[in-house]
Amino acid sequence: MQAVTVEEFGSPQGLAVVELPDPSPSGGQLLIAIEAIGVGGVDALIRSGTLGDYGFTSGHVLGSEVAGAVTAVGEGVDPAWVGRRVWAFTGMGGYAEQVVTPVENVIALPEALSAAAAVTLGSSGMVAHFALRHVHFAPGESVLVRGAAGGIGVMAVQLAARSGASAVAVTTSSAERGDRLRELGATHVLDRAGRGPADAPAGYDVIIDIIAGPDLPTFFDKLEPNGRMVAVGAMGGWPPVDFGKEMVAGFKKSMSFATFSADTIAMSDRQAVTAELFAGAARGELKSVVHETLPLREAVVAHQRMAAGEVFGRMVLTP
Repeated sequence: MQAVTVEEFGSPQGLAVVELPDPSPSGGQLLIAIEAIGVGGVDALIRSGTLGDYGFTSGHVLGSEVAGAVTAVGEGVDPAWVGRRVWAFTGMGGYAEQVVTPVENVIALPEALSAAAAVTLGSSGMVAHFALRHVHFAPGESVLVRGAAGGIGVMAVQLAARSGASAVAVTTSSAERGDRLRELGATHVLDRAGRGPADAPAGYDVIIDIIAGPDLPTFFDKLEPNGRMVAVGAMGGWPPVDFGKEMVAGFKKSMSFATFSADTIAMSDRQAVTAELFAGAARGELKSVVHETLPLREAVVAHQRMAAGEVFGRMVLTP
């Protein structure tokens, strides 16, 4: 089968299309013929070498979520899965024509939901859901989504608005993107530095930060007293080592900062929330935002689009 591996960490050109043996399911696993692959921010971080200390080596096959049809099952798995359309969290190995994954990592897809929509909504929506829970967001509170144009961002905007936020502000790079985010539930559009119109709130109860990077400390000024910020990504790089100084400077505001990774959530809980999101999307309550669909062999182009900051929503690859 064809797959895409990281042959050299750094630029998108380090990705290569290779031939690998067809996989076969072991006990407790399913074999999926892939129809759509979600291209996520974590893929870009791995490919760039930013997460090099986490044990990734040359030859790593990117891709943590896919959708497709089950073609075979391993021992102990109900054969009724064969032929069903599913979404799967693979963790790795998704940039391929086929993949095996444990049955507990798989969700049967609603008939009305496309494979591309599933890999756009799946992990991004689940992370956004649990990030809002992690900072104890409550209806009536205000939310700022920093870096709202990506997969997690567009889902955080929708979920915050749907859950009764008093205001949902976003930072983004253009008026056009701001208009699209308003269609998803944003009430105020700020520039990347957090500057916005006069009617935008001066502070927010919750900040969901997908960017991190050197400017992260400046957003502590955007928190209300008892405000909470959670970093769910680092698409802008690592924050400065002394970023906590800004929090201490605002000591009397009792601000909180946290990081969030879905790795801290039990797989059963992740799957239950993701299934609920799929059902909501099938009913038309949530929108998937696919920036572009490209063939698997053009994974380099997908990563170039991401590196250039061109992507609104999510890139999708198809074998």
